[in-house]
Amino acid sequence: MEYIQDAAADETEGCIFCDIPSSPREADRILARGDLAYVVLNKFPYNPGHLLIVPYRHTPDIEELTPDESAELQSLLRRSVRALRDEAQPHGFNIGMNVGRVAGAGIPDHVHWHVVPRWGGDTNFTTTVGQTRVLPELLAETHRRLVPRFAT
Repeated sequence: MEYIQDAAADETEGCIFCDIPSSPREADRILARGDLAYVVLNKFPYNPGHLLIVPYRHTPDIEELTPDESAELQSLLRRSVRALRDEAQPHGFNIGMNVGRVAGAGIPDHVHWHVVPRWGGDTNFTTTVGQTRVLPELLAETHRRLVPRFAT
């Protein structure tokens, strides 16, 4: 119920990705902060450890990122994969972004990357057909396990 109630409480004006870095409510989801971007646990994950890599600057398109932003985002992507590999030993990853609402972007006005750790047999008809997430771990526990991996 906590997960569902938090989702309903998140319907705020503005951009959630612009608000997360300064929000006390979201501090327990942030894993790493760079100068130009940050890593945060997805509040609506497909799998435990589903991360988002987000530039601080509000921009809807990858083409608008500066070379410095792109470099830091790539660096955070590499750190994220390493942290997840070290802590959770996934068998693979889905890494990508949806640019534009028609491409599936839930927040189309602020570009961001998804990093989803994958394990053999981690999905079934429930997530595909029923559009329902089944997660064996709470976000707070995932955060507790991963945050030390980003400190190195």
